[in-house]
Amino acid sequence: MRRATVIKKKSRIPLHERRERILAMASEFFAEYGLTAQTRALAHACGISQRLLYRCFPSKAALIQEVYRRDIAGPFRATWLAALQDRSRPVSERLNEFYREYYQSVLTRRWLRLFLYASLAEIDMAPSYIAEVITHMLEVIVDEACAEHGVEPPAERALKHELGWLLHGAVSHLAIRRHIYANSNPTPADAVIAMQVRLFLAGVAGALPVRSQAGLQVVG
Repeated sequence: MRRATVIKKKSRIPLHERRERILAMASEFFAEYGLTAQTRALAHACGISQRLLYRCFPSKAALIQEVYRRDIAGPFRATWLAALQDRSRPVSERLNEFYREYYQSVLTRRWLRLFLYASLAEIDMAPSYIAEVITHMLEVIVDEACAEHGVEPPAERALKHELGWLLHGAVSHLAIRRHIYANSNPTPADAVIAMQVRLFLAGVAGALPVRSQAGLQVVG
């Protein structure tokens, strides 16, 4: 009898720990079934009631916002931007290092599926991530590439972003092909990224006007 009594008195999981467990499961759940999947099914997957889920998160929108903060924006490291601007190293070396790490740490199967599902569901995850993270990163990449090659970056921010997307989009699509399309190309991702960086830098050097010593543009 004493043993049975002990078994019944299970300690409750603290609310903050419960939230973290739900977030971890929500990330996997939404990555597999999309962000339009019902919270009732998510609660069942978590082994809890829907009522308890809403005790931890007041609405589905609040839960999705936390998934964005933790699993979409969260993996991006601020130190990457500082490393990209370290002009003591060749820009090709900086870009290769950054995109190797970004490919491995951010562009995972789960991250890509979450991001793509959010875009299809017209939820603000993708626009928010691009506005809060990618836009500044693209400007840094273009500025650093132009500085090393002595060319003038586009004056318009929108055009500068499009130039940066030539590289970032190529790396992102590599991850989509490998993780979403299940492309079986055996070429190592690092080798493909190195090729994409070389092509991008050659394009920057050849397509933009040269910056003269006096700061004037000289079309070459």
